Amino acid sequence: MIKYLITDPAYYSNNEQIFKEELIKVLKNHKVDIACFRDKKSNNFKELAKIFIEVCKNYEIKNILLNSNYHLAKKLNATGVHLTSTQFNDIKNAKELGLYTIISCHNNNEIEEAIKSNIDAITFSPIFETPNKGEPKGIEKLKEILNQYKNINIIALGGIVTKEHIEEISKTKAYGFASIRYFI
Repeated sequence: MIKYLITDPAYYSNNEQIFKEELIKVLKNHKVDIACFRDKKSNNFKELAKIFIEVCKNYEIKNILLNSNYHLAKKLNATGVHLTSTQFNDIKNAKELGLYTIISCHNNNEIEEAIKSNIDAITFSPIFETPNKGEPKGIEKLKEILNQYKNINIIALGGIVTKEHIEEISKTKAYGFASIRYFI
């Protein structure tokens, strides 16, 4: 089961040196397979993204993604992009740039659209309760989705903060789990 780290400015500094130190600390404590730089607030996004990519490469993370900006991901030599659920039209462009591409999905229609677009993986969320993300889907809904869509890599996301959550997900056929707070 893959482990997917997502950053958030609520838990990481936008001071470049402190951000680097915080990220290194997280990566020393957790072996992750995919990492995504997600920051919708900082004015120095590009500088922080460069640091993120450099640090992740030093830790030999297989897929290093930027959130939503596939042009910048390509320009900064990230390996991929995590698109939002409003960016289905960008999948083709990201794939044409040779980027590993993940998109956020919250229902069957979005999953089916992602599959048609030849996406590499999707996140399905929220599984557990998480701030400002609506009603959690729960493990049973995750299992239902996993049984319905067997030909796509589905990553559980949302409210995954404890080892017990990960244990529950590991009992499903999920490709992996993604989290912000679990890795902090």
